[in-house]
Amino acid sequence: MSILVSVKGLSRRFDVSKPWLNRVLERLPKAILTAVSDVSFDVEERTVYALVGESGSGKSTIGKMVVGLLQPSEGSVKIGGTDLARETDPAKLDLVRADIQMIFQDPFASLNPRWRVRDIINEPVSARGGDVKGLAERLLEQVGLAAEDAGKFPHEFSGGQRQRICIARALASEPKLIVCDEPTSALDVSVQAQVLNLMSDLKDEFGLTYLFISHDLTVVQHVADRIGVLYLGRLVEEADPDTLFENPRHPYTQMLLAAAPKMDGFGREVEPPKGEIPDPINPPTGCAFHPRCPIAVARCSAERPELRPLGGARVACHLAEA
Repeated sequence: MSILVSVKGLSRRFDVSKPWLNRVLERLPKAILTAVSDVSFDVEERTVYALVGESGSGKSTIGKMVVGLLQPSEGSVKIGGTDLARETDPAKLDLVRADIQMIFQDPFASLNPRWRVRDIINEPVSARGGDVKGLAERLLEQVGLAAEDAGKFPHEFSGGQRQRICIARALASEPKLIVCDEPTSALDVSVQAQVLNLMSDLKDEFGLTYLFISHDLTVVQHVADRIGVLYLGRLVEEADPDTLFENPRHPYTQMLLAAAPKMDGFGREVEPPKGEIPDPINPPTGCAFHPRCPIAVARCSAERPELRPLGGARVACHLAEA
C-alpha cells in the first residue's frame, strides 16, 4: 500500500506568556508550551492509524496540524506527497484539502443549530459548486438514519444520531482521509459500538483512511491497524494492536494497559499510575516519562531516547528489550 499521510519531525509550540507589560514589571521570561515534540509516523492508504494518550499528550494538536487548522513550528505533514504548510500553488492546496475531513468530539458543538441537516451535509459540496440533489438523503440512509431526517434541526436528535450526521457530512465531499478526534468519547458505551461499527463499514465501502484520536486503548484495539502511543507530545511506542496488547515494551504503554478496564478484572487490585504528567512548559530532560517510570536509570534523565525498531514495533526507551 502507498503512504497517504507522512508526518516527519513534527513539533508545535505555543506562546502562553503573560502580556509584555506584566512580564516587564514582574521580570518574567517568556513561557513556551511544547504541545508536540519531534513526532514522526506514516499512515498507509485505506488503514486506520490511532493516536492514544492521556489528556494533554498532544493528540488533538497533531490532528489539527494534519488537516491544516494549525501550522507546525517544525517538521512537515504531507498528504499524498503535498506539504500543506509549504505548498504555494493554491489550486493544488485546494485539491488536497478537498480530500480531508474531520469528525469532532462533540457532535452538537460541530453542527450549526440554525441550519437544517440537509444544509449541514450539503455544505462541503455546494461550497465548491457541486450537485447536491438528493445527496443528504442518500448519505443519511447510508449512516443508518432516515431520508426524512434531512429536514430536521440538530437539536431534534440524540448524541449518537448527531455523530452519524457528522459522519454523513464528512462523507459528502468523498474524502480520502478523515481525522476522527475522540468521535465516540461523548457517547454511551452501546452507542459507541454502533458508531465504531458504522465507521468500520464505511471505511471498507468507500476506501477511507482514518487518523483516529482517542484516550481509550480498548476502543482503538478493535478499529486500528497501527497504534501510536503519545506521552507529553512525544511518540513513545508504535505497533500493530496484537503486538502492542500482547507485548507492550514501553513502561508508559504498560501502565496504560494495566489501568484499562478488563472484563475478567472484577476484584483485581491494580496499582494506580504514579505521579502526574509533567508541566509541558518546563518538561523533564531526557525521557519525558522518567519521573514516573519504575525502571528509570540515570541515562533516562540525561539522554532523550529515539524511536527504534524492536520486534515489529518502534519504541522510544533505552531499556526496552525484544
